[in-house]
Order: sequence, then structure tokens, then C-alpha cells
Amino acid sequence: MVNVKPGSVAIVGAGPGDPELITLKAVRRIEEADVILYDRLVNDQLLGYAKPGTLRIYCGKSPGLHSMPQGRIEELMIQYAKEGNKVVRLKGGDPFVFGRGGEEALALAEQGIAYEVIPGITSAIGAAASAGIPLTHRGLAASFAIVTGSRCNDHDSPVRWDRLVSGVDTIVVYMGISQFSEIREQLMRHGKHGTTPVAVIENGTTSRQRTVTGTLNNIEKLVSVMNISNPALIIIGEVVKVREQLLNLEFEARSQIG
Repeated sequence: MVNVKPGSVAIVGAGPGDPELITLKAVRRIEEADVILYDRLVNDQLLGYAKPGTLRIYCGKSPGLHSMPQGRIEELMIQYAKEGNKVVRLKGGDPFVFGRGGEEALALAEQGIAYEVIPGITSAIGAAASAGIPLTHRGLAASFAIVTGSRCNDHDSPVRWDRLVSGVDTIVVYMGISQFSEIREQLMRHGKHGTTPVAVIENGTTSRQRTVTGTLNNIEKLVSVMNISNPALIIIGEVVKVREQLLNLEFEARSQIG
């Protein structure tokens, strides 16, 4: 009987979309991998770091459509690791921020499989910076929170909009475009004014990035007119004003040069 050497799994954050925003450690794990299970929002260029012969398995998920159930993904990670492979679970953004990385780590730990978690730049930070919006800013915001819009209809574990409105300066919503009407209603019901600045960033940090800014009163209409769709991030708070300030200063600088 041949004893198979136990393999390992690296749960890797690929960053927010720009392939240059991945960490060096993450690149090394991709280069070493025998098997890569990758998500929909992972930039295809990152797979180019893989060595010839590496098995690539697509595990993409989009709203309402999953190419592979989460349980099956975990089964494959465990299977390939037990066969002695170096497995990379490559996930968009950071694996522990709405990435189900914690579930995957628990599944591996229960099977006694060696694993590590390599963080990535989550889209709240990456897309906001790319759009010129600081999540905290002296005089405007000293705190921020991130929530997922997919929980808006979760009656068993609803988003506590009341606490967010009263306790946090900047609110960042992942996966919230399709639920924006409800999000807006909840925010205003619990105290946010209709003039509160809002930004929606589509395909953040990539060459396809588009940013729309407005207020709670008009952002839905602007998003509809611009045909903004997922993946998109919603930022709510006074920090959105900094983007306009930066754009104005850049315009003035270009005008002086011209």
C-alpha cells in the first residue's frame, strides 16, 4: 500500500480586481499550487502565475446562480488535499470578508488538513480608494462598517440598520444594488437624511470601473440611468464628498498646466 503524503490548502485573497493588488505571498502560493479552485471575481491574469499542469477548477457564484454549491467546493478542497496536493482556494477580495473563508477553514480543520489563510484587499477598501473616497477622514468620519445587502431579506438575521445609522459614520454595502430601495428606506427610517451623500462603484479597481455619486434621494435614479450592475459597492456617508474635492483640485491643476 502506498502512503499518500498529506497535502495542504491555502485560502487566498485575490484582492478587489486589479491583478497588481494581490500580495506577494498569494502569488507564491499560486505558483506552487497543484490545484486551484477559483471564484468568479478573481482576475483571470492571476491564473497565469500557475505552473504548467496545474488543475484549475471554476467555482464562480453570481446572484441567484452558483456554478458549484459551497458544500461541493469544500469536498473538493478536502479530496485534493488528502491526495497530497497543494491546493489554493482563490477568492475575490479577502477570504474572511463575506467570502465564506471561515466555513472553508472549519471544514479543513475538522478533517485535520493543514491550511493557511492569506488575506487580500477587500473591495470596501480597494474600490473606495480607487474612487478617491476615504472610508475615514478627519472631521467627517472616524468609523466605518461593512454589511452585505443580501441579508436585507433575511428575517432570521436582519441587518441592524438602526445601530448602523446611530453608531457608524460610513456604511459600506456589498451586493446591495438589487436591494437598494429597501436599504434606502431603512436608512432614512432610522435617521439618515435624504441629502446624505452616496457613491456606487461598479467593477472597482479595474479598467471597467465606473463611479456614480449622489444622495439617498437621487442615487437610485442615477444608478438606473447609468445602468450600473453587480459587482458594485455602495458607500454611504459624508466621506463621499472628498471624491468631489479631489476631482475639483485635479481639474484645477490640469487647467493651470494647460
